[in-house]
Amino acid sequence: MESLVKFVQDEFVTRKDLPEFGAGDTITVYYEIKEGSKTRTQFFRGTVIQRRGSGSSETFTIRKMSGSIGVERIFPINLPALQKIEVNKRGKVRRARIYYFRGLTGKKARITERRR
Repeated sequence: MESLVKFVQDEFVTRKDLPEFGAGDTITVYYEIKEGSKTRTQFFRGTVIQRRGSGSSETFTIRKMSGSIGVERIFPINLPALQKIEVNKRGKVRRARIYYFRGLTGKKARITERRR
């Protein structure tokens, strides 16, 4: 059964060439929104909280601050409306899932940039 699922994922799910990113990175996700008969591109820029799953069912969570309110959004990697992902900054964190980031405000919510 698992081999059948893997076969279907390999054959029918189109892979997009997305950049490498992980928790702590600041990225911009461009995705398409359909409103009636019109389509437009919207972007969501924030810090990656986590990457979860593997293969075609992989998702990633992004958090941004809108005013003083934190907004999180979960994107599937294989979302058809996903146009592109830009990595703005590489963050230096010691965890794969930075849930503690939700409780931080002000200067404590800064993530240091990783040197190349």
